[in-house]
Amino acid sequence: MEIKDLKFGPDGLIPAVVQDCRTGQVLTLAYMNRESLDITLAEGYTCFYSRSRKCLWRKGETSGNRQKVVSITADCDCDALTVKVDKEGPACHTGAESCFFNSLFSAGEEQEFSLESLYELIMGRKTEGKEGSYTTYLFQKGKEKILKKVGEECTEVVIGAMKGSKEETVFEISDLAYHVLVLMAEMGISVQDIKDELASRHVVDKKVKQETMK
Repeated sequence: MEIKDLKFGPDGLIPAVVQDCRTGQVLTLAYMNRESLDITLAEGYTCFYSRSRKCLWRKGETSGNRQKVVSITADCDCDALTVKVDKEGPACHTGAESCFFNSLFSAGEEQEFSLESLYELIMGRKTEGKEGSYTTYLFQKGKEKILKKVGEECTEVVIGAMKGSKEETVFEISDLAYHVLVLMAEMGISVQDIKDELASRHVVDKKVKQETMK
């Protein structure tokens, strides 16, 4: 199909569902007009039309969190798009990986766990709060309280490991991981930021190994 086959709305816009090409996670719902779509195709990075500001905006032009386009697919009626991207940093202005983290309904069915999903839940507690939530309580107390808990959990991990108890150490590492994620959310550090840092170290490590093997 071609761009001329797309059906833009009366306002000249077409909705674009942006999706992580690696995980399949829906990142955001944005809108494009013909010009922003042309720019996206020409530059290879997402460009949208802001309905509130009534102007074009390139994703990441201020935050640096750009989205490299992998594919663009239209639906059966050609009036909506799915844009799969390789993102550079979080998609949401709050620092969350996705803009969709405020839970409205859950059937209670078990979902696959991931650090990203836990981080999104934590971000939801930060932005909307929830009465009686321990996570909300930590954010209300601030970074000093969160740092104190991270320090305490580090000590608990050491104690568990010194005892030689795998079960206790796993439990304490889980507590530490949770509190570290809370700290990350407080400071606007995403899971992807950590992955990128680790990936950069991995590349350096491989180069060192290659040099030592010569």
